[in-house]
Amino acid sequence: MVRTAAVLAVLAVLAWYYAVSEDLPTLSLWADVAFLSLVLIPFTFLLPLIALPLRRSTMERLGWVAVGLVAVSVLLEWADLDIAANFVKIAAVVCVAWWFLSFFEALSWVLLIAVLIVPVDIFSVARGPTKEIVENQPQVFNALSISFPLPGEHNSAQLGLPDVLFFSLFLGAADRFGLRIGLTWILMALSFGATLALAVGFDISGLPALPLLSVAFVLANADHLWRHYKDWRSARASK
Repeated sequence: MVRTAAVLAVLAVLAWYYAVSEDLPTLSLWADVAFLSLVLIPFTFLLPLIALPLRRSTMERLGWVAVGLVAVSVLLEWADLDIAANFVKIAAVVCVAWWFLSFFEALSWVLLIAVLIVPVDIFSVARGPTKEIVENQPQVFNALSISFPLPGEHNSAQLGLPDVLFFSLFLGAADRFGLRIGLTWILMALSFGATLALAVGFDISGLPALPLLSVAFVLANADHLWRHYKDWRSARASK
């Protein structure tokens, strides 16, 4: 009950901000970066943190909820209800991530994913499908991302749904495998802001967000991951 009230409170604040953002005072470029990095993005990602106990629902239930939320988000996009669609997309992707996590039998699988997504995301943003979609099919990118409106402007920063998916996957993994949930959440939320700051600082239209996200997950749990690796090596040596 308390968590439900907390989720509703966060959603109410976010809905208010999204509704009035264009009427707020305009900030400088780096003030925008600071606001997004330290306030809006972390506040938005409180939603999966608060809802984390739902990760323990059955795989079947998570799957059906994810399907339903995807359908609702498509309908909301079609009806041009962008603000509602933004939050439903977040919920849908979080459920998909936690459903996917239910197939993982060991922490090593999560670590493997954290390593593999780095070169894949770099290639996708630099030369692959993400670059093609962003440059030539902006309407598709809008549908496959969530928006973070800038105060005082008819403009927003955008984060791809795969970034939300892997954030939720790693956060769920921290809960499932007994890692540091709080520190994992903090470093991963701040990693998105760090990527944004680098993109602005080097005047790059878009940078892959998953490399720093993976680094944040590993740094938050480095000792646990190393202990897991040593136990795995010992188990192999004893065979």
